[in-house]
Amino acid sequence: MRGEGQGPEGHEAVGSVAVRTFAAHQSPVPQTARRAHQSMDGQHVNAMAGDGSGAPRNHFADYDELPEGHFYDPDAEYEPDPEYAATLAPDAARQRRERVGPTGRPLPYFPIPGPLTDHGPAKIIAMCNQKGGVGKTTSTINLGAALAEYGRRVLLVDFDPQGALSVGLGVNPMELDLTVYNLLMERGMSADEVLLKTAVPNMDLLPSNIDLSAAEVQLVSEVARESTLQRALKPLMDDYDYIVIDCQPSLGLLTVNALTAAHKVIVPLECEFFALRGVALLTETIEKVQERLNPELELDGILATMYDSRTVHSREVLARVVEAFDDHVYHTVIGRTVRFPETTVAGEPITTYASNSVGAAAYRQLAREVLARCHAE
Repeated sequence: MRGEGQGPEGHEAVGSVAVRTFAAHQSPVPQTARRAHQSMDGQHVNAMAGDGSGAPRNHFADYDELPEGHFYDPDAEYEPDPEYAATLAPDAARQRRERVGPTGRPLPYFPIPGPLTDHGPAKIIAMCNQKGGVGKTTSTINLGAALAEYGRRVLLVDFDPQGALSVGLGVNPMELDLTVYNLLMERGMSADEVLLKTAVPNMDLLPSNIDLSAAEVQLVSEVARESTLQRALKPLMDDYDYIVIDCQPSLGLLTVNALTAAHKVIVPLECEFFALRGVALLTETIEKVQERLNPELELDGILATMYDSRTVHSREVLARVVEAFDDHVYHTVIGRTVRFPETTVAGEPITTYASNSVGAAAYRQLAREVLARCHAE
């Protein structure tokens, strides 16, 4: 990926190739930066992001805003309330002290990415799981918003006839005249005619509605039907840094189209037994697409969602996923919080709806981890 930023001088981005623990980056922080985190309307505010007057800001401190010789501390993004902290680790104090993540592995240091000098060609990520209700749409919206917050140009593709991604960004699918269906099935249709600007700077949307369900039937008779989406996205590659596709909960022709177009697959996985059972079938489908249609496709990571360590079941499922997939499991784990369904009603990402919440911090960490993995390639 061209133009990916790096951390401060001498501190490379951390990916699956080189894992560096946070301890190597720790240094004393001034007492003013250790103030107790303030709370506003139940949202935990990062004291380090203040302007010195006590007023919170809605963005994280950049490297050049920190005192010389100090490094960005992800723990300073928020101080988890006890209830939410308990969903991530039975002993939250030990987790922060020893920097052991919910997956049981040392938590790497993911630096804030630097700005890009130019944009494109895009890295295409398919958010895929044939089981519904595992957090695909929520993760697509919030990962895209976090990447955009870090200066990346992002295109979200709603590739589910239910149109949940569009609804989650405040778009009424039933009022749309042109959607991704028209882009796929109508010759001469330009992506610019379908694209919608979102309220998030640097993030655009290719919306969808129930019309897309007809495409699965109509594509059967098309030549190279598995590559239809790939051809539709090709003119947009140079305009974006990341294209994130929200797949439908099935392994049908639309999902195969998404996998054929993608460079990487992220598998959101609810920490629940039935969700775990379907991963084997999904990985088999990914391998078939690799062999027959898209040799560049890679399983980038499995993202544990809806995790609650207060239940033995969640802990056992996460442990089994880490045992089976090892480094393919993201260090970032998304816990349960009422904020996520609230953002759906509000029609905006959690990074803007509750910018200082722990859920927003989790997806910012995921964005840094995704960027670090891409940079390590």
